[in-house]
Amino acid sequence: MRMYLSSFRTGDHPDRMLELLADPVAACEVAVIANAIDALPDGERRARVEQEISALTELGLRAVEVDLRELFGLPRARTAAALSRFPLIWVRGGNVFVLRRALANSGADRVLAGLLRDDAVVYAGYSAGACVLAPDLHGLEQCDDPQAVRTAYGDQPRWDGLGLLPYAVVPHIDSPAHPESEILGEVADRYHAGGIAHRTLRDGQAMVINGRSTRIC
Repeated sequence: MRMYLSSFRTGDHPDRMLELLADPVAACEVAVIANAIDALPDGERRARVEQEISALTELGLRAVEVDLRELFGLPRARTAAALSRFPLIWVRGGNVFVLRRALANSGADRVLAGLLRDDAVVYAGYSAGACVLAPDLHGLEQCDDPQAVRTAYGDQPRWDGLGLLPYAVVPHIDSPAHPESEILGEVADRYHAGGIAHRTLRDGQAMVINGRSTRIC
């Protein structure tokens, strides 16, 4: 399993993400999943997607959006075909409950699990893109509104994470420039008090997982 999980955007060491790729960077077309911001107005959403694509382009990658909404309700094979051609999938931050519902409605949750199990893809992203990997999303309602799922899709939120990590990732810790830093510090404190396994990241940091190796950079 290969993952690059950043607290905010590409972090201070995006070269560590590029090192996870088997192919030369110049040969890589990568997917951007931005469904965590589906509750935003269309114009604002488009601008933020372009921001992600621009940041990845600056790293030498060729980034294209895969909008999971276009795969809602379709056979999982269609989602697998849409995602399996990419060596890296970049999952943008936003609302973790909206993201979780989009992954479920498209079948991308199971597709990604399979691709990672087969070491066929690098999973990369930040904030909600890292948080959604936990076994459970309880506690994150302190910073992300679960009811945004109704705004985005007219659907109910899910409280289970993807379970691809055995712990929660809490981003933006000790990052005063980020508006959610204080409240996520409280989330981390509550996880600690409740004995909930978690790891914290400050903005600029990223967790790099490569097989059995996990390190913070």
